Amino acid sequence: MDDPFQLTAVVLATAVVVGFIGTKLHQPLIVAFIAVGLLLGPSAFDLVSDEEPLELFAEIGIAVLLFVVGLKLDLQLVRTMGAVALATGLGQVAFTSGVGFLLALLLGMSTVTALYVAIALTFSSTIIIVKLLSDKRELDDLHGKVAIGFLIVQDIVVVLVMIALSAFSGDTDGRLGVEIAYTVLRGVAFLGAMAAIIRWVLPAVMHHIASSSELLLVFAVAWAVTVAAVSDTLGFSTEVGAFLAGFALAATPFREAIGSRLTPLRDFLLLFFFIELGAKMDLSLIGDQIPAAIVLSLFVLIGNPIIVLVIMGFMGFPRRVGFLAGLTVAQISEFSLILAALGLELGHIESDTVGLVTLVGLVTIGLSTYLILYSHPIYARLAPFLSVFERGSTRPEMPEDDARFDTIVFGYGRFGRNLVQHLVDGGQRVLVIDWNPYADDDRRGPVEFRYGDIEDAEFPGTLPLADVDWVISTIPRPDSNEALLAALRHWGYEGNSAVTAHDEQAASRLSTMGATFVLEPFSDAAEVAARAIGDQRS
Repeated sequence: MDDPFQLTAVVLATAVVVGFIGTKLHQPLIVAFIAVGLLLGPSAFDLVSDEEPLELFAEIGIAVLLFVVGLKLDLQLVRTMGAVALATGLGQVAFTSGVGFLLALLLGMSTVTALYVAIALTFSSTIIIVKLLSDKRELDDLHGKVAIGFLIVQDIVVVLVMIALSAFSGDTDGRLGVEIAYTVLRGVAFLGAMAAIIRWVLPAVMHHIASSSELLLVFAVAWAVTVAAVSDTLGFSTEVGAFLAGFALAATPFREAIGSRLTPLRDFLLLFFFIELGAKMDLSLIGDQIPAAIVLSLFVLIGNPIIVLVIMGFMGFPRRVGFLAGLTVAQISEFSLILAALGLELGHIESDTVGLVTLVGLVTIGLSTYLILYSHPIYARLAPFLSVFERGSTRPEMPEDDARFDTIVFGYGRFGRNLVQHLVDGGQRVLVIDWNPYADDDRRGPVEFRYGDIEDAEFPGTLPLADVDWVISTIPRPDSNEALLAALRHWGYEGNSAVTAHDEQAASRLSTMGATFVLEPFSDAAEVAARAIGDQRS
């Protein structure tokens, strides 16, 4: 189909139909969207002859996804997770490539073909894993943080592997050492420039941009895509650049608001990535590769999680954390398909090897999706057999977090400011949410501030709702308070809620929506004033 608009319409319509069928059959949407790609690709109707429109949407979606991951990563987490991420990432790469190479040789492959297959089995899909963990709201769990850490290590190794393969193909005229040195210098310069921007540019710019929540969203996407494009130009992956773009904003007070607003856009754009991934899988190349694919798929599905479990157990992590983190490497990456296509183009491997990698990708991506979605019930069944992977003394499953609040208050206007002051005077620990980036300039007492929008349905998911007794809105807009109450229900908040209304009709409506208490400052103030006047007369 030549018309990009028509192609996009067909892709979206097909995604809705297949996705609806998938949800009715209780199947993950990722699997459904890959099936859409297979259906529209060369394996079936071959409608996606020109992949450029899909590829553009997919690349932006990937940039937004990794940007959001970077937003959730702060310096303290890097210090805490750096060692385990490096050890687990490099350990898994070494194990999978070494054992995979031997397996490929035992299956009768030539040395060069076995090398390509081994490398293809090594890397896991950061994009798919982040999407699944995000959907399960486990990115902030310890196993999620560890998994993101070693997946980023894998992405860095991918860059180095691509350089080595280019040298192997003769593109660098044998100057592998020089090419690596240039890459290191580019990387240092890139990181230095990012550090300068983080230190001197972003703090000033962000406060001005954040005065408009719409402009803040546009800035976030532009920043993510721009840094990803610069990273790609310098010879690194767009994923690494987008991740660094998010990491640059992780220390700002706007990260939760940006991340929550980008979630719907991220999910929409990633639809195109999974469809494009399915469209690139040409099932006609599979041929007689099924026996070898079964062996290699079992190796990836079982061997990779075990090596992660072993490494993390040796480093003192509980078996539960090691098991849940290990499941995230039980599939091969989209880079594996790109690598296989490159090998075919260079004449290093045959089309049947590309078919083998494609089949392993289908099997491992599909099955690992279910393993991650149902990871906790699986762990419950296997836990008694996993004690061998756990040392006598283990690290705590969750890092210590001293940030605890009694009350969350939305809005820091005149009413909100005075209410917060009274709460603090009464010994309450208060978290204030306001869309004004300068709200904390009028800080009174030990109060923490976060930038956020009360009408953003995703934002309450970033708040410590499980630890607070009250969520209070001092904003009198009925629509805003209705949106907040609906979001609190969606995110499972079980505490008390108080919202503000300026008239009886709005108060009644908010009460029926489940508000524990409705604040009516005008009515209350009038009642107090009338009582005071009456006292004076008497």
